[in-house]
Amino acid sequence: MAAPADEKDLLDLVATLAAAEVVPRAVEGERTATFPRDLIRLLGAAGLLGLPYPTEYGGAEVSTPAYLRVIEELSRAWLTAGLAVSVHTLSCFPLAQAGTEEQKRRWLPDMVGGDLLGAYCLSEPHCGSDAAALRTTAVRDADGGGYTITGTKAWITHAGYADYYVVMARTSDDGARGISCFLVPADAPGLSVAPPERKMGMRASPTAQVMLDGVHVGADRRIGAEGEGFAIAMAALDAGRLGIAACATGLAEAALAVAVDYAAEREAFGQAIGEFQGVSFLLADAATGIAAARALYLQAAEVKDAGTAYSTIAAMAKLFATDTCMQVTTDAVQVLGGAGYVEDYPVERYMREAKVLQIVEGTNQVQRVVIGRALRRAASAARSAP
Repeated sequence: MAAPADEKDLLDLVATLAAAEVVPRAVEGERTATFPRDLIRLLGAAGLLGLPYPTEYGGAEVSTPAYLRVIEELSRAWLTAGLAVSVHTLSCFPLAQAGTEEQKRRWLPDMVGGDLLGAYCLSEPHCGSDAAALRTTAVRDADGGGYTITGTKAWITHAGYADYYVVMARTSDDGARGISCFLVPADAPGLSVAPPERKMGMRASPTAQVMLDGVHVGADRRIGAEGEGFAIAMAALDAGRLGIAACATGLAEAALAVAVDYAAEREAFGQAIGEFQGVSFLLADAATGIAAARALYLQAAEVKDAGTAYSTIAAMAKLFATDTCMQVTTDAVQVLGGAGYVEDYPVERYMREAKVLQIVEGTNQVQRVVIGRALRRAASAARSAP
């Protein structure tokens, strides 16, 4: 089933699907730390796992802004669902961008259709932000027919549930230029997954280490040329950061909705607490921040679709949206007071979930590095101009 190409019809479909299938699963899923693999298949059947990819491979070929609005809507219903779509879409990116025509026709339709769930393996136990320092190796066979991959990847979303892993591994000692990209099937001998991490939030979304102990893959599973892996990884992260911005905006929306309803119903000193300036200002600031976050990620998406360099504005969108989400969810707990600190209301969960969005796909400190570096380059170029 293909997703509608019209943006309004698409968002209506997602809203209906989210209300019927996603929202009812969220509380119990997070309580029991149960990954909703069947729900991800349903989203795939609805055409929501390949939205930005070409129709010839089973995608819907919608605009990046439309795709991100879908992520926002799903995240408002349940962050685990929105993040799953974002991470899976990220895991398809290397193949869609750098794969050969034969590779794309072989694997991409099952990926975007939801039959194959993906995971993206870049970080390692000793390096997260410094991704170019990865130590996982891919040694080429003497006859050139394949590679043997050895190493450990850390903080991998969907680990243990994924059907394939996009693995960045070192094929030479030439720094970032020595990294290559591989598509590794989950059932490859030598691949194993550690027990899932016990996390503050996002408990239904599995995160674990992935160990590759002499995993052999054919040369046909290398994506792009040797040495292109780091560039592929960074390009994927630029796109992925927009997905995280959309996730954060949706989660913040969910928190604000609870806070607004509570402030309208809860009375103190003879009036609804929303009538008090201290509370109404918190809600006003939250609504303004959410609107600004959405506008920024949509602007970044339009820059991307225009074919213009968008790394800097993607970093801005991820930074602003996730910082806003952390503030909005914290303030939602404050508005609810003691009720916000207990599990009777979802805002305590939203607050716990928000924190990880400031960390994944490049910490917000790394986003500031990216933005600051771009500012210095622009200033240098202006000084050098005649």
